Amino acid sequence: LKGGLGGSKIQKPVVGILLYRKHVITKQPYIPQLIRNFQEAGLIPLPIFINGVEGHVAVRDWMTTDYETQQRQQGNVEIASLSKEAVKVDAIVSTIGFPLVGGPAGSMEAGRQVDVAKRILTAKNVPYIVAAPLLIQDIYSWTRQGIGGLQSVVLYALPELDGAIDTVPLGGLVGEKIYLVPERVQRLIGRVKNWVALRQKPVSERKIAIILYGFPPGYGAVGTAALLNVPRSLLKFLQALKDQGYTVGDLPEDGEELIRKVKEADELKWEDKQDEENIVPSSVNVRTLEKWLGYRSTSRIEKQWKSLTSTGIKTYGDEFHIGGVQVGNVWIGVQPPLGLQGDPMRLMFERDLTPHPQYAAFYKWLQNEFAADAVVHFGMHGTVEWLPGSPLGNTGYSWSDILLGDLPNLYIYAANNPSESILAKRRGYGVLISHNVPPYGRAGLYKELVTLRDLIAEYREDPQKNYVLKEAICKKIVDTGLDADCPFEDAKRLGIGFTPENIRMFSGHAFDDYLVKLYEYLQVLENRLFSSGLHVLGEKPSEEELAGYLEAYFGNEPQRRRERREEEEEEKRIRELLGQTTDELTNLVRGLNGEYILPAPGGDLLRDGVGVLPTGRNIHALDPYRMPSPAAFARGREIGQKIIAQHLQENGTYPETVAVMLWGLDAIKTKGESLGILLELVGAEAVKEGTGRIVRYELKPLAEVGHPRIDVLANLSGIFRDSFVNIIELLDDLFERAAEADEPENQNFIRKHALALKAQGVENVSARLFSNPAGDFGSLVNDRVVDSNWESGDELGDTWKGRNVFSYGRQDKGQARPEVLTQLLQNTSRIVQEIDSVEYGLTDIQEYYANTGGLKKAAEKQRGKKVTTSFVESFSKDTTPRNLDDLLRMEYRSKLLNPKWAEAMANQGSGGAYEISQRMTALIGWGGTADFTDNWVYDQAADTYALDAEMAEKLRKANPEAFRNLVGRMLEAHGRGFWEASDEKLQKLRELYELTDEEIEGVTV
Repeated sequence: LKGGLGGSKIQKPVVGILLYRKHVITKQPYIPQLIRNFQEAGLIPLPIFINGVEGHVAVRDWMTTDYETQQRQQGNVEIASLSKEAVKVDAIVSTIGFPLVGGPAGSMEAGRQVDVAKRILTAKNVPYIVAAPLLIQDIYSWTRQGIGGLQSVVLYALPELDGAIDTVPLGGLVGEKIYLVPERVQRLIGRVKNWVALRQKPVSERKIAIILYGFPPGYGAVGTAALLNVPRSLLKFLQALKDQGYTVGDLPEDGEELIRKVKEADELKWEDKQDEENIVPSSVNVRTLEKWLGYRSTSRIEKQWKSLTSTGIKTYGDEFHIGGVQVGNVWIGVQPPLGLQGDPMRLMFERDLTPHPQYAAFYKWLQNEFAADAVVHFGMHGTVEWLPGSPLGNTGYSWSDILLGDLPNLYIYAANNPSESILAKRRGYGVLISHNVPPYGRAGLYKELVTLRDLIAEYREDPQKNYVLKEAICKKIVDTGLDADCPFEDAKRLGIGFTPENIRMFSGHAFDDYLVKLYEYLQVLENRLFSSGLHVLGEKPSEEELAGYLEAYFGNEPQRRRERREEEEEEKRIRELLGQTTDELTNLVRGLNGEYILPAPGGDLLRDGVGVLPTGRNIHALDPYRMPSPAAFARGREIGQKIIAQHLQENGTYPETVAVMLWGLDAIKTKGESLGILLELVGAEAVKEGTGRIVRYELKPLAEVGHPRIDVLANLSGIFRDSFVNIIELLDDLFERAAEADEPENQNFIRKHALALKAQGVENVSARLFSNPAGDFGSLVNDRVVDSNWESGDELGDTWKGRNVFSYGRQDKGQARPEVLTQLLQNTSRIVQEIDSVEYGLTDIQEYYANTGGLKKAAEKQRGKKVTTSFVESFSKDTTPRNLDDLLRMEYRSKLLNPKWAEAMANQGSGGAYEISQRMTALIGWGGTADFTDNWVYDQAADTYALDAEMAEKLRKANPEAFRNLVGRMLEAHGRGFWEASDEKLQKLRELYELTDEEIEGVTV
């Protein structure tokens, strides 16, 4: 397909536009205005007026494309009903929204209709864009608080199921009339023109910019992305471009070499601007930036940062540094940091926050100076789509819109994250190309754990004869810290230390029972899954890796599974689909031709089955009006009941308030299990209308509930807050009705707490949905932990509280309600959360301690006592809520301290070393927020990564900054009293730290 799929250069591009016929009949002026705008921009509009239902017929039969014509000439006739009069189009724009098949009259139930749409759009193979004026929401509410409710489903969620891209709201209601916003119409036209131009430009002339990430700076993050081996993937991608005829120039043998060059270019000090080969130290003059941004955006940045040139971020005099490496027509650079390192409270509360001047200069340089034909954001994930602006429905004031402009954006994203990828797609105009997760491994047992298992097995063969092994067993248990995971209750009860010396003081019978329990626990550890290494884009799994995926999917019993015909079929299907991982690269290259990329639901194989494969797809979330699904509600109910039962058993009373974490990630993947938990606690159920859409959450009569109504502090992630406005409004309505229900206070804790607040004269006493400031994300607890900028855990709790005091609902759109939050925290005796996947456990990413850990600390400070935190792993069939400390121990044993995991990660070069070091940072985070300070974790981590000379050398070579962080966190843990280490160990660690530090400073001086 060299030279793209372009037609002749002379003819103006034709754009098929689907419009509402009824708006022509009622003479709505926006229709002729829109058509005229397309004409004035040098495009030929092909308007087709429809009632709404027959949109797919118009696309199927009346529009054709160069691609379809070529295919038909080769005898591939996908659409038999294509009209002889069909008009050739270069892109398709629908102003209808909804699913392409069925439109507004469709049942809004996806499934078969989506398959028909995918078939039609695949046959045409041109961009399918949905852009329309809002017909359910007025312009004022969109620009003030973003697009919400049903309007967001019509314009975003449903069209995305068909693979629609680049959604632009074009205007909306003012009173009863429909008005266009001219500047938004221009954004749509600009983006359509660029997609068409991309396909028409000869491949050898196309200019592509690849954006890598490098935050937080100074920690070895450059050229890393979650779950992806960036150096190897990048090299593969560049090679694929070269094979397609792109002008790429010479490539190094090793991707790591390329990343090193990019890092050097990015960190180039101004005075060192020697002309090394490929390193193009470009810069943008402050006057040029003002011109590119225009008066309005410039003055917004100046207001925020005082002056354009005084931030100290990659700014030299009047010049903004843009560092990158150019190979032929491909430029590779590092996305600028969001703000200043060490300033975690980066003024994030202001509504009119802006990116810093050099950040703006970077993207404007790509648009105007380098003049990229397309950008590729390389992996999960960058920050441009998180910049301040309308939560949903970009306006001309949204920074992601200002900085991406009309650039076609292909965004490589992990297939198991349908949550954050929504932002990349909706706010960042990203056409997503999903990649597979790394293969799964079973933790197995290792080192001391194997010895212990064998000792126990030998002892149990004949306890009388082998009683001498008791001391050895006890010593191993204590040395490995397993007495923390699995305490010997007898020792606790008698108040005697569990040590080898005391072992004879316990009854043989009690000890034997304990060993049975411990043996079972070792089996649980042995069978825990972990994510092994990192994925390489477009690389098929090896036979061994395939076995890992299948074994994790089917469980451990290969004999049993061969007996079952359908499982055999399923296995064959999974093998085929995993073999199609090559689509990741193929479709990335197709995307750069402006071709149609097939959609698929985001999720993971273990939880969602084969529907999420193959990868290399434009992933999407789900229809938020169907949450929770019946299965999610049932599982959520079961979990809610278990939480209440556990609390009753431990305390003899019902919990008055339970904090439920509502995150986008697990909500999308489980179709709303966390909502199911909340509804069970409150004693409510979802009510559907005829189409299957959920229209309210109804309180069940107390007699049916079987327990008092438990109050809930719902903590929303920023994505949940912005993506599920309809659910937030339904929940807000539910809490208000629960607070006003005529029920005794000891049977309805929501009412009890609301009345107490009312007596104090507090407003909105039934506010229960709290999140970060409107338009902003994150608790900033992890920023403080990364920067080591904190003294006590209470400070981290205060940081969390300060960032989560903002209430959301039908009226509240981020109002601070400190009295309500404080009272909820005082009564919170439990926290519950779902963990959505093997890849993102408590110990793998910073988000869990930063949010759940932060909430725990804040509640403990208000209560003056411990708050139990429980997690349910939604990817397993088991709905038992596990305690935070227990799960941390299991995770550390099966991942970070497990030689199998360590080796797989250390073999991934700079990205692997970075991943390992990030987990040490998270360990400190858990120490600060959950007082998790088990000595054995630090001891074994130090032995595995720092004090094993071969491993240490490997990591230090691969990524010195990451290794420095890894060792630095160990020293920090000792300094904070989290770890009692021997002087000898500390001395060795200090030497390693200094050595690495000098090496890094030596490189950058």
